[in-house]
Amino acid sequence: MGLLRQALPYINKFKGKTFVIKLGGDIAERDDVLHAFCEEVALLAQVGIRIALVHGGGKQATDLSEKLGIQPRIINGRRVTDDLTLDVVKMVFAGQINTEILASLRKAGVGAVGLSGVDGNVIHAQRRPPKLMKVEETGKKELVDFGHVGDIDHVDAKLLRTLLDADFVPVIASLGADEQGNILNINADTESGAIAGALGAEKLNLASDIDGIVRADQTIVSRATVQEIRAFIKDGVIRGGMIPKAESCVGALGDGVGSVHIINGMKPSTLLQEIFTDTGSGTMICR
Repeated sequence: MGLLRQALPYINKFKGKTFVIKLGGDIAERDDVLHAFCEEVALLAQVGIRIALVHGGGKQATDLSEKLGIQPRIINGRRVTDDLTLDVVKMVFAGQINTEILASLRKAGVGAVGLSGVDGNVIHAQRRPPKLMKVEETGKKELVDFGHVGDIDHVDAKLLRTLLDADFVPVIASLGADEQGNILNINADTESGAIAGALGAEKLNLASDIDGIVRADQTIVSRATVQEIRAFIKDGVIRGGMIPKAESCVGALGDGVGSVHIINGMKPSTLLQEIFTDTGSGTMICR
């Protein structure tokens, strides 16, 4: 009863608001974890919160690549996407994982529609040009060509709003396209941040297999400002694959999103705890 009393003000506050949730590939990899997480998403929808769900699937793409004899290459947390890797990404993101999430949401009683950023011209992107950069994995500067990796120009959220207005949960794979129709691999954290900004979302929730931003002494940063996030990146507290995640958080806040939350979606009830309790479960970032 105490938990319900604590949750009620938040339920009233967020009814009718839009949340964007990014679901990490680690969550989608295990059926039991995915089903439990989708039940939490279903509860949010049932209390009147409008949900758009974005996903990638880097781990599954890596696993399939290795089975096919394709050696994945990750630079500073970003996947180099050559022609063969793009085929893998399309199969895994827009096919396997998207369908599995839809099935789990259906089991939880949620009407969901699967799509990617290519559908309805949602994600307008351009191929990232080769760039001279310091590679964290080697410590050296290299001219890096990420291949079919896209940087988002803008988001057309008309299709997403249409689905949300009809009480559907759009489930969006992290792909986009340029004006010539070339399909591009988009970082899921970046795509979720851009979509959250375009929808004017109240919250962006990034759910993966990490508890939040962790200090050197292994304590979790419960709350942080944009300035503190930038300092964490500069000081190396945030590094590797956490950098694009943190940058998407900052970008979303700059686009008007109310707050961004980094949570461990592998653990039971972390999404509900983060949204409906005073203490939360991960890291909350606000302006």
